Amino acid sequence: MDLQVTNKELAVGSIRVTGVASSSVLIVGDTQVINLSSVFDTPPESLIIGPLVPLAAER
Repeated sequence: MDLQVTNKELAVGSIRVTGVASSSVLIVGDTQVINLSSVFDTPPESLIIGPLVPLAAER
């Protein structure tokens, strides 16, 4: 696959974001590096941590 990019002038007055998907990125203008991060927003008291149990019986 060949991709040809032609950079031209870009003028952005304002941006309004009303929602964010679970995996999204908003880029305006040029970028050299994109750093990805993740946030786990479940409250600690809702986590269930226990022993690992195999899904299938061992033979």
